[in-house]
Amino acid sequence: MSDSTMVIWDEVFTEYDFGPSHPLRPLRLELTMALAGELGVLDRPGVSVRPPVLAGDDLLELVHDPLYVASVKRAPEDLMGRLSLKYGLGTGDVPIFPRMHEAAALVTGATVDAARAVWAGPEAGGAEHAVNLSGGLHHAMRDYASGFCVYDDPAVAIAWLLSQGATRVAYVDVDVHHGDGVEAAFYDDPRVLTISMHESGRTLFPGTGWADQVGSGEGVGTNVNVALPAGTGDAGWLRAFDAVVPPVLRAFAPQILITQHGCDTHALDPLAHLMMSVDGQRRAYRMLHELAHELCGGRWVAVGGGGYEPVRVVPRAWTHLLAEVTGAPLSGSTPEAWRDLAQRRGREAAPLSLSDGSDAEFVAWEGGTGDPDDAADRAVLATRQAVFPHLGLEPMAVAG
Repeated sequence: MSDSTMVIWDEVFTEYDFGPSHPLRPLRLELTMALAGELGVLDRPGVSVRPPVLAGDDLLELVHDPLYVASVKRAPEDLMGRLSLKYGLGTGDVPIFPRMHEAAALVTGATVDAARAVWAGPEAGGAEHAVNLSGGLHHAMRDYASGFCVYDDPAVAIAWLLSQGATRVAYVDVDVHHGDGVEAAFYDDPRVLTISMHESGRTLFPGTGWADQVGSGEGVGTNVNVALPAGTGDAGWLRAFDAVVPPVLRAFAPQILITQHGCDTHALDPLAHLMMSVDGQRRAYRMLHELAHELCGGRWVAVGGGGYEPVRVVPRAWTHLLAEVTGAPLSGSTPEAWRDLAQRRGREAAPLSLSDGSDAEFVAWEGGTGDPDDAADRAVLATRQAVFPHLGLEPMAVAG
């Protein structure tokens, strides 16, 4: 389905590094790009790989307070730490590291470049699809770092699109954690639809993202949250996605689709409690790809996000994402050379297969109230009842 794809990548992204004891390990990016390279994904026709460009203050301040940006810049020299802590820097979640601003601004610049390429399109030297796996840092707020995130690159990219005249930008977040920073940036803006599929805040950070958080002012109905119960696996997650995401996107009719692909929904992720497989995640990528072509003429920007099992999960999940974006799914075994690299760098045995062996099947939503004894169905119904009427949709109608 893809004519052209821009992948923004450089090893410099591994410098966004909170230290060896932090869960967000740069190794996950290194092993992902190595696996994709071994499998030839980056050499497919129409694929170009570009290095990132640093986001300037003018871009960052489309979303972030100038005083916050200044604080990030001076944080490595803030020996007492008092000014930094005011902005959420120097905490256990967001430790300060050398050249923090530069590393975070490169991630943001890459996501803006991805949006710029897709907004221009192939006919103007851009691309139909674009990917920045280092991005997806969706917890950073206007003046506060949070959840391993310094700058909110998806929000900055969306704000840039709005500055270029976009009037309908859709953002879909499939990370296990609520996309609270992006939601906050556009909560009252009817030009931006935000959809977050996440584990319920009752059991997971950041403790937000409820069905009744539907936006405010002119933006009522353009903020969508599906808060799934701990333990939800492929069948329940995909059923929930199918019941909410396609009908909401179709009602909104976006010009461009931006998707955040945290793969911490996987059963092996150490920081969360959903039970998805890489096969279920791959099916979600396919569904989003199809929606981009159905609704946006193929204009699709994909970014990374969470994912804290850097050997067994993230490289396979995001290589499947790269394969989907570039036009053809993968199957079979992981290459021996990559498994050797993963063993050396990650010090654990890497998976032999690109699959977890799941069929990733689900039962489509059939309308009505769903199964009242199923917690995931109850979450779906709560979202549909809260949001659908604002979009002219019938909450009890069949999905799709």
